[in-house]
Amino acid sequence: MAHKTFVRNGIGHFDVSGRNLSQLSGFYQNVFGWKAESKGPGYALVQTPDGSINGALIEAEEAALTIGITVPNLDDALSAAVVSGGSIVMPKTDNGWVTKGQIKDPAGNLLTLIQA
Repeated sequence: MAHKTFVRNGIGHFDVSGRNLSQLSGFYQNVFGWKAESKGPGYALVQTPDGSINGALIEAEEAALTIGITVPNLDDALSAAVVSGGSIVMPKTDNGWVTKGQIKDPAGNLLTLIQA
């Protein structure tokens, strides 16, 4: 896989969550032609058309759509979120692929912040 250049403070990833990963994979494949590649139980990477961001399908009890925003400094972005009325849901975490954290904005929307 070629190294991808991310746009600073731009949307760099998305997660679609739902109860049935197989059904989600089929839906996005059939409707949009997206390719889902299983990466283990309950998780598949999604490849969208060239020039578009890629994402993941996640098996979860509740349906959700979460965007991932690429930030130049994860620590600063997490701090700024709290100062600006948001909250940290997941602290800075290295999952082996990326270093990320999750916040909620003041309205309660979940966002993933990805160190770019």
